[in-house]
Amino acid sequence: MITEPSVPCAAPVAVPAGRRARITRSAANLARRHWMLVILLVAGLGLRVVTQIAYRPVLFYIDSYKYLTGSGGIDPEGYRFLIAPVLHLTNLAVVPALQHVLGLAMGLGIYAVLVRRGAPRWAGALAAAPILLDAYQLQMEQTLMPDVVFEAFILGGLMILLWRPRPSLKRLIVGALVLGMAADVRQIGELLFIPVALFAVLIARGGWRRLRYLVAGAVSCAVPMLVYMSVSQATGNGFTLAGHGPNVLYGRAAVAANCSTLKLPAYEKSLCPSPQFVALGIDRIVNFASGPYETYKPPAGQTRQQGYNNFIAQVVKQQPLAIPASVLRDAVRLFALTRDGVDPVTEISRWQFQTTYPVYPPGVTLQFVDEQAQHYGGGAPTTIKPLATFLRAYQLDGGYTPGPLLAVLTAGGFAGSLFGFARRRKDAAHARPQGPGGDFQSLAAGTLLVTVTALGVVLGSDVFEYSWRYQLPVLVLLPLAGVLGGAVIASRISGWRPRGILDTEMTGAGVEENHQNGEAASVETERTSAG
Repeated sequence: MITEPSVPCAAPVAVPAGRRARITRSAANLARRHWMLVILLVAGLGLRVVTQIAYRPVLFYIDSYKYLTGSGGIDPEGYRFLIAPVLHLTNLAVVPALQHVLGLAMGLGIYAVLVRRGAPRWAGALAAAPILLDAYQLQMEQTLMPDVVFEAFILGGLMILLWRPRPSLKRLIVGALVLGMAADVRQIGELLFIPVALFAVLIARGGWRRLRYLVAGAVSCAVPMLVYMSVSQATGNGFTLAGHGPNVLYGRAAVAANCSTLKLPAYEKSLCPSPQFVALGIDRIVNFASGPYETYKPPAGQTRQQGYNNFIAQVVKQQPLAIPASVLRDAVRLFALTRDGVDPVTEISRWQFQTTYPVYPPGVTLQFVDEQAQHYGGGAPTTIKPLATFLRAYQLDGGYTPGPLLAVLTAGGFAGSLFGFARRRKDAAHARPQGPGGDFQSLAAGTLLVTVTALGVVLGSDVFEYSWRYQLPVLVLLPLAGVLGGAVIASRISGWRPRGILDTEMTGAGVEENHQNGEAASVETERTSAG
């Protein structure tokens, strides 16, 4: 008897077709529910494609070469080790392409963690907009510099810590480790153990548990730094992340000091810069060959470093408010309505798109970039002028995150953080079942984590030198802190309780399938809430 083959053969064909239809339907439903994010991602992708094409193979900055050959201990070299395999397998043009992918991924990550913790979808989308659309971020992603990877490590660590209202000890350790890796690409990341420690204390319940979380978080954050420092010691650069470069704290003291009243030994008076050098800013005071830093000659029996350190000490002792006031004057520039290049900070033009391929002679010239491109591949330095003109116009005519908006987000983050120290209401834990959004106290602790992280990496950098480049992490941190802080304030004022929605919308099969499988969806919700 011969069996008709068409019947059994039809089933394997029908199943994949049905699965494809369900996947397409689920994707369409997902895009419809998160339409604001989809629009922003498409716009961000388009801008990044234009940027990648406009400047090839990659933009070089003054410091870029050290991440190809080594900084000699002046800066952490984690970024160099990360891009080395990419350059070995591909070419220079792939590095910015991967950094653009990181930029898009960070926008998605900000949205995901906020919606997961109960923020409205519109708020999550608006929080993702700065990192996706800000032209200064685009310019940095196209540049061979560690800043984008630094942002990604910070956001990655924060996402791990914030994904659940009260992370387990294992999750705390992993998140702290990722945050600690940020210090291996930019030294200011060494301050991140402070927000991790505060967060660990606030989310843990019970004295011994708090001590265990505190130690685990701080130590885990320090491990990547200690590993790097050990390797640095073994290779002859000393047990340090960096520190063999110019004494930039001297530069801050020099621009802050009132030299007309500052009392110094005669042999240190040359360290007080002239008004002309003060107007040029810290970068030139420290790096110009004719500046006070480079021309200083210490007396017999004293090193140059001792002279710099004594100058700093005298400024702190005789004019204790000078340095804090100078840092504050620079820090508030972030909140200005417009982005203007003003003295005495590093020129903002270094972080703006140019209509021709930007160079920084005598080190970074077209010939130099061409030599690197020949060595690593990727093609000669090229600028597509119409695209570059568009990007420059977009950047200068409003394609950046407004300073007043950043000020509002900062205020929201600070306000929400203060509630982290409020006494926990006795009925808070039993008021109603907790979803992924978490309770009021855990949300406030998360807000404090992000806000103190922003304070550390941005204001910490400003202490040494204000540069628009050093402000870029705010595009990741302040929107996250502001929205979380807003959720805390709303919860406190109106009794609104955050409800995470990603379990049904982004990690499940969708609303329609949940309705069809009501009992299974209920079990999944209970399981997620218990977690």
